[in-house]
Amino acid sequence: MAENKTKQAEVEATEAVSVEAPVLSEAQTNPEKFLKEFDWHNYEEGIEQVEDKKLAEFEKLVSENFVDTLNDEVVEGVVIHITDRDAIIDINAKSEGVISLNEFRYNPNLKVGDKVEVLIDVREDATGQLVLSHRKARVIKAWDRVNAAHDSGEIVNGFVKCRTKGGMIVDVFGIEAFLPGSQIDVKPIRDYDQYVNKTMEFKVVKINHEFKNIVVSHKALIEADIEEQKKEIIAQLEKGQVLEGVVKNITSYGVFIDLGGVDGLIHITDLSWSRINHPNEIVELDQKLNVVILDFDEDKSRIQLGLKQLSKHPWEALAEDVKVGDKVKGKVVVIADYGAFVEVAEGVEGLIHVSEMSWSTHLRSAQDFVSVGDEVEAQILTLDREERKMSLGIKQLTPDPWTDITGKYPVGSKHTGKVRNFTNFGVFVELEEGIDGLIYISDLSWTKKIKHPSEFCAVGDELEVIVLELDVEGRKLSLGHKQTTENPWDKYETEFALNTVHTAAISEVVDKGATIQFNEDIVAFVPSRHLEKEDGSKLKKGEEAEFKIIEFNKDFKRVVASHMAVHKEEEAKIVKAAAKKAANAAAEAKPTLGDANDALQALKDKMDGKK
Repeated sequence: MAENKTKQAEVEATEAVSVEAPVLSEAQTNPEKFLKEFDWHNYEEGIEQVEDKKLAEFEKLVSENFVDTLNDEVVEGVVIHITDRDAIIDINAKSEGVISLNEFRYNPNLKVGDKVEVLIDVREDATGQLVLSHRKARVIKAWDRVNAAHDSGEIVNGFVKCRTKGGMIVDVFGIEAFLPGSQIDVKPIRDYDQYVNKTMEFKVVKINHEFKNIVVSHKALIEADIEEQKKEIIAQLEKGQVLEGVVKNITSYGVFIDLGGVDGLIHITDLSWSRINHPNEIVELDQKLNVVILDFDEDKSRIQLGLKQLSKHPWEALAEDVKVGDKVKGKVVVIADYGAFVEVAEGVEGLIHVSEMSWSTHLRSAQDFVSVGDEVEAQILTLDREERKMSLGIKQLTPDPWTDITGKYPVGSKHTGKVRNFTNFGVFVELEEGIDGLIYISDLSWTKKIKHPSEFCAVGDELEVIVLELDVEGRKLSLGHKQTTENPWDKYETEFALNTVHTAAISEVVDKGATIQFNEDIVAFVPSRHLEKEDGSKLKKGEEAEFKIIEFNKDFKRVVASHMAVHKEEEAKIVKAAAKKAANAAAEAKPTLGDANDALQALKDKMDGKK
């Protein structure tokens, strides 16, 4: 059909432009007439001039039967034939175009006679074939429709193809658009897969022409309706009003509730009368529940909600027969340095101060006694229903160890205790839970001079002790450790009595003398002048010699020794012996009184160091 049209037009065009050929015989016979009527246009242009009337008729014929087949132009065509692989499309041009059926996969019911939009890709290829594209035509038309929808705000339908990072891919007019996760709905979406393969309504919210990106939103369609609902709800809000809502989001500090377009917050402290660690212990996402309006700001944009306020306060429901002295059981819900809070009934808590956890006088952290979640039994110490306060005690459930202290720990009794802590003046030793005693630093050792208790023992060490004093009213025990052994100074008092002589070496030389160590307990001091030897020189460090004890104080553990006293005493003995010998000789020789005086004078001079 198209080919017949083409041939007919060509014939008509040929007939329209044909002219009679010049007769040569006439030119030859009549040269003047030939030159006068010669067609110079045909000679110069190479074609014969067509009459304007016939040329207009030809242009009209072409415009009525052919389309202007410009490249990259979208035109409407008709399917005139379908093969197994292609569709033949007539666009009213010189020839038909062929388009692969793959471009019509979205339309499996394509048939002869259907009108389709096509893009003239190439007007005539190397084989003279008109190259068309339906897919490109759809893309161009789709972009036009998308732009129009964006400008007018028109609602478009789209098919959700798949999920991608941050949102979904939506097919709109055959073009892939991006649907951000935040634009799917007004509430957070947790399951994106539920929207895949669904057709939904969207609004085109953004177009990037440079990168050919399209962003659509489903949320924008429902926000307008929600805004109207929101205004109605806000206008009716009143404190104390009870509304139904849906749990929209759960955080560590509270729960956001959707009241039908308006969001309110239930703080974690307003979820339950009991203490909770996280709101998900009480509610779950998408849960419907009733809430009460506690407060809101002037423009009602921030709404504070409550859940626990819908139920009676637990203190009001506490039985009237609960009183001070009763034993109660509960669960530890919170621990602080100063104590632990125990929930004895839902929403009713009591504080066990750390001082009420043990009879021990050494205050420790509450974590040393209980842990969160522990089930404990305690005794009610105080109860104030108006202030809704209760104090509890654990140690009251066990006997006070000080009640029979005189029988268990009489003065003079010997025991073993554990070192708990130090002070500058002594060591606290625990004999049993609640019974502590103090060992003064002077009662730690008979012989060692201790500046700080940490030099003698460590925390956790076990020490044997003797009860020295007992103050029942003041709940105080005075203990001693050195008293568990004999006082070696009682023995040393005899061994190192005054004027006894002992051999030792000089340990250290100091400014005013030196020190010598007789044994592991006895360190004696030798004054500087008592270091003098017989020849007048002084003893040096490491030099061994004999020393006489010239002072011994058991109470102050002070021992003073002298080397000079040893050889001075020896000299005195020699002088005394010589005097006695001289006296005996004088008696035998009967010397004169003058001779005796001379002899005595010589001995005296010798003792005084004179020649």
